[in-house]
Amino acid sequence: MDRLKQCIAMMDEGIGRVSGIIPQMPADEARLCRLMLMLGQDIEEELESELKPNKLNHSEFLTLMILYSRPDGISTPGELCEYTNQGATNMTRIGNALVKRGLISRGSGASDRRKVVIRISAAGRRMVQKMLPPMFPRLANMFGGFSATDKRQLDRLLRKLAGNLDQLGESRHP
Repeated sequence: MDRLKQCIAMMDEGIGRVSGIIPQMPADEARLCRLMLMLGQDIEEELESELKPNKLNHSEFLTLMILYSRPDGISTPGELCEYTNQGATNMTRIGNALVKRGLISRGSGASDRRKVVIRISAAGRRMVQKMLPPMFPRLANMFGGFSATDKRQLDRLLRKLAGNLDQLGESRHP
């Protein structure tokens, strides 16, 4: 049996036992959360293996992708912290590593010289353009057997979950 299938079977057994002891436990919700965490970890490991030859980690790659996807290739450290879910200290480390490799630059904002902006460099753009195409087949294979409808439904449900998580976060930090 494959590793993930074994882990899922163990999880199902464990959740079944716990819900037998504590009947009010929301077993379906616990199962879904655990599945997403397991799969998220495996997806991240898969991505990291693709990034390793380029000497990038996931946070650095995500930062580059955010900058690459922006129409002007520019963002601020605060925006990057928010979009990458990184703290300011870690974003500084990520920025330093990417600046050192010549993939991004830091500078002052055009309208406000006190504002720090981060810009993807030409070398950063070339790196993204070189890295992405080889990743496409593995990404497509992750969703092998999923119909277009399956993917749309999964997308819709995950976005619905994201909305619920946003509401939980707002209630925790009013």
